[in-house]
Amino acid sequence: MACERKARFRHNTIAFWLSDEEKKAVEARIILSGLPKGEYYRQSILGQQIQINGGRYRSAKLAAELESLYQRASEHKDAAAMAELIQVLSELLAVWKAGEDNE
Repeated sequence: MACERKARFRHNTIAFWLSDEEKKAVEARIILSGLPKGEYYRQSILGQQIQINGGRYRSAKLAAELESLYQRASEHKDAAAMAELIQVLSELLAVWKAGEDNE
């Protein structure tokens, strides 16, 4: 029997929807990999390169999130939020520079 949720190392759940065809394709890949489902999903998701597609909606959403982090960090003198903001900005700059190098 599985341990209690609070006793788990990984205690967060992520859920998403698939079509019947997508589900069959994913399940076939899981069987072929020989990995447990959770491990397959983690490796698949965390091992993928993220491609950012720009656009007005996405850039506005990103700007709002950065503004929220900045406000939280500056208003509450929140060191963790400031560190998160710096990390996000560093990652954005790295992605932006990598995109320039590929052009």
